[in-house]
Amino acid sequence: MPLRTRSTSALALLLAACSTVSPTPEAVEPVPTATSGDRPGARPSPVRPPVAQPDPVRSRSDAMRSWAEETLAGMTLRQKVGQLMMPFVLGDYAPRGTGQHDRVSRWIEQEEIGGLIVSVGSPTDVAVKLNDFQTLARVPLLIAADLETGAGFRLSGAIHSPTNIVLGGATNFPNLMAVGAAGDAELARQMGRITGREALAVGIHVPFAPVLDVNNNPDNPIINVRSFGENPERVSELGAAFVGGIQEMGAIATGKHFPGHGDTDVDSHIGLPVIRASRERMDSVELEPFRAAIDVGLGGMMTAHITVPSLNGGGELPSTLSSHVLTDLLREQLGFRGLVFTDAMDMGAIDREYGRGEAAVMAIEAGADIILMPPDVRAAIDGIIEAVQLGRLPESRIDASAMKVLRAKERLSLQDGATVPMERIPFEVGIPEHAEVANEIARRSITLLRNERNLLPLLGTRTARVMSVTYRRRNDLLAGRYFNGSLRSVYPRLSATDVTKDSDPEIYNELLEEARSSALVVVSTYVTVVSYSGTVALPEETSNFIEQLAEARIPHIVVSFGNPYLVREFPSTQAYMAAWSGSRASQRAAASALFGEFEITGRSPTRIPPFFEIGDGIRVPARNRGR
Repeated sequence: MPLRTRSTSALALLLAACSTVSPTPEAVEPVPTATSGDRPGARPSPVRPPVAQPDPVRSRSDAMRSWAEETLAGMTLRQKVGQLMMPFVLGDYAPRGTGQHDRVSRWIEQEEIGGLIVSVGSPTDVAVKLNDFQTLARVPLLIAADLETGAGFRLSGAIHSPTNIVLGGATNFPNLMAVGAAGDAELARQMGRITGREALAVGIHVPFAPVLDVNNNPDNPIINVRSFGENPERVSELGAAFVGGIQEMGAIATGKHFPGHGDTDVDSHIGLPVIRASRERMDSVELEPFRAAIDVGLGGMMTAHITVPSLNGGGELPSTLSSHVLTDLLREQLGFRGLVFTDAMDMGAIDREYGRGEAAVMAIEAGADIILMPPDVRAAIDGIIEAVQLGRLPESRIDASAMKVLRAKERLSLQDGATVPMERIPFEVGIPEHAEVANEIARRSITLLRNERNLLPLLGTRTARVMSVTYRRRNDLLAGRYFNGSLRSVYPRLSATDVTKDSDPEIYNELLEEARSSALVVVSTYVTVVSYSGTVALPEETSNFIEQLAEARIPHIVVSFGNPYLVREFPSTQAYMAAWSGSRASQRAAASALFGEFEITGRSPTRIPPFFEIGDGIRVPARNRGR
């Protein structure tokens, strides 16, 4: 999913790194397709053949109809198609009468959309905004958000620019690869439970999490540390635990990105990745975590804007638009009965190649239930209606998906009240008990992969001249904030410098001169996929600087707060630690690990060729000393 950021008064909203009624879709009927009987190349004998279902509306008498059935029976075709739309809204404060508020209000009141995907904002701003929109809806809205690292993935990271004060927010966990490095399914379950609890507290019903992709390509510019790791069995175990945690709280977990986005070196926000793995390889690697999640009752699935010819009848249609993938494979062979969300339909892999109405029609034909972030809501609705009127799509196909959406709302009891009590948010969101779970994951995830000359743990001599160099994205104002703060508490003379991809190359010569007179240089890299720039590499000047430290035998440590594969760009570094995430919890854990404040136990959940294998990690006992 793409991150949306816009200026909001004096706030710089940054991403730091997207009920007790069970939402499991055990009774949801399979989705019919317009061409299921004569689709070329369709595979025979599915593993779990669909069971014939009665008409979703007329199967019971009026007196016995559920809320979902009664609602669907009273809808026009246009209203039913509206239920399949989930456009994007920013989570910032937007009072009535503003352009943003009026636009979303029109979607709700005129197009009668089924839901919204909300992005960055504070927990209270998001809750107020969603409560307001729910009051405008004739049928309650189903609300989703990208919450891959907890509710804090979207609902934290705000800084008041004039004062540089961090305004707080929901719990932000380390990236999922940190959970993989910790290797504890119970921590994954706890993370899922907290994610579901905090999401529901602010009015979000569908956390788009967890990522179930197996990151088996070190050059992947879009998944990377968003994945639990490279081993499909471990990804399956941790992913299923995470799903269970979310759904124990009553929210709808959503696995992504089906059928597996881990083996690509193309960013689907920019172009269409092609994965040429065999069907056998896809079965044994990419599909395994999705099977495990389906087996524990996964309620939602998000498609991938990729093409896998071995799953696609040999063609190169995007999976989001392919009935081979969404119907033959996902529905029939894997037996998934939950809600199928497209990935964002405004991403380059789709929006540049297909008309905005046509793309929506093709997604519904393929087997999707909800069109996520259509770039033009009305065009998507009009396109689907026209396809029904022309006989291309049967209206029963629309009924089936609309009914699934309505039944999900019914299981969440939204018909009894869709707004959330604002007074409960401080007791549910970002509370210390939740932060401690994030801290535990961060500590358990710290992975030391190289430690020449037994550099770690550091002595922490307060008079030492120590230099910290932080590589970050220009707009990542939290990068290094907590890590350098912790270093400075031990080294009062700490010299700290930030560099970005736009830094003058001459600065590295100055830094190298300063390094020669320093007792230690700590280089921290905050390189993540959050910027969706199509690359997760360091500038050549930064990598060369690290290599020059090694050549000059200047004591130094590199800490990766994101992409762990960067060490390939500076192979001679003396010490290398993976913290996996730039979250506050990870920054503080990494600093504490440098000084031996806890035992380092993390194990790499991925290969980092040619240097490290899955399971590598140097165990370093805690230093027994007071500070």
